[in-house]
Amino acid sequence: MSSITTQQTSTSPTPQIVGPARSFQGSVTVPGDKSISHRYAMLAGLAEGTTRLNNFSTGADPHSTLGCMEALGASVVKAGTSIEVTGTAGALQQPTGNLDCGNSGSTMRMLAGIIAPHPYTFTLIGDHSLTMRPMERIRKPLAAMGARIDLIDGHAPMTIHGGPLKAIDFETPIPSAQVKTAVLFAGLQAEGTTSLSEAVRTRDHSEHALRAFGATLTRKGERLSIAGGQRLTGIDATVPGDISSAAFFLSAALLFPDSNLVLDSIGMNPTRAALLDVIATLGGKIKVLMVEEHNGEMIGTIQVNRSPEGLKGAQIAGALSAQLIDELPVLAAIAPYTRDGVTIRDAKELRIKESDRIALVAKNLKAMGAELTEFEDGLAIPGNQQLHGAEIDSGSDHRIAMAFAIAALRATSENVIHGADAAAISFPEFFQFLNELAQR
Repeated sequence: MSSITTQQTSTSPTPQIVGPARSFQGSVTVPGDKSISHRYAMLAGLAEGTTRLNNFSTGADPHSTLGCMEALGASVVKAGTSIEVTGTAGALQQPTGNLDCGNSGSTMRMLAGIIAPHPYTFTLIGDHSLTMRPMERIRKPLAAMGARIDLIDGHAPMTIHGGPLKAIDFETPIPSAQVKTAVLFAGLQAEGTTSLSEAVRTRDHSEHALRAFGATLTRKGERLSIAGGQRLTGIDATVPGDISSAAFFLSAALLFPDSNLVLDSIGMNPTRAALLDVIATLGGKIKVLMVEEHNGEMIGTIQVNRSPEGLKGAQIAGALSAQLIDELPVLAAIAPYTRDGVTIRDAKELRIKESDRIALVAKNLKAMGAELTEFEDGLAIPGNQQLHGAEIDSGSDHRIAMAFAIAALRATSENVIHGADAAAISFPEFFQFLNELAQR
């Protein structure tokens, strides 16, 4: 009988009960990368011709992007994880209503760069969680290029009064691939050459995607430049498996001495490889079985076991925290089971995600019996702790729900995860795959 079950309560329509496991073994192909799916969908809608995408993300967020591109005049045909987008050849249409970004900050921030150069008024809306996330970081560079953007106290709904833009030289004030992408997408359509530099290099999916669709970018050191007026052409592409989704299973594989996990067709972009480095530091043995390149993105198959030395600890701070921002919740969730503990600093950005992820990780680990110290920018979680079952509050945050499903695998009793249906935002198959891999 399955040890992951649903339970109807008044707290949430679909809590998940996750019981302890004795091992973690198997092979799995995770859904297509969310970050890449967003970018391919947006550029496909702007391009000339038809783009055919395989292994498009099954998460709700990239499908919010597809819905927005349809509203802007692109044609979208879905057949499972295969998507066809016939673009607008650079001539987006005035939408008949608001552009609904759902729960997706990626959609709202990056789409702003796509639409700002077009001579219409656009209003971008989202769910309650999205209205709490900061959007001023997008408004500033786009306003400097000539767009007029209205926010409410720095938050959505966002109204963009579009029109011709001029190139800028921009220094990103915070490490943010979404801000970088918005500026590059706007610069692609602006007058002149836009340049951008970032103190901490963020994921470079946008650069690879732009080149795949035919754009020319140049990089000198940390400065990227893109000339305006370039036209895009549709592509055929396969989206790599999402390494941020794989992070949950990679972390689970660390929890058991005899674990054996194979991840097929996983994205191995070097700007995302910091996760694999930390998994190795914690005690994971990673073997690359195959790797190849598609449209600038590396796709591979890896095997992961736990080192005979067991699960060690890690210090995560500085640029590493920025590179691992999506994976930090699950790394924190398994920290009590490590020998030396895990300390996370310089991760204040976690407080303004879909939830206050620092606060929720602290709350739920304490509910499971852990001791820890919470900082404004992170957590210090000692090792050698045994956790018990508890009522877990996901805060309707997909990464919190999934992180504590992994922590539950080594607890002494069952955990009840409330708001677990939020996993569908990025990984609808998560609990199904978890049940197949967790050996009981």
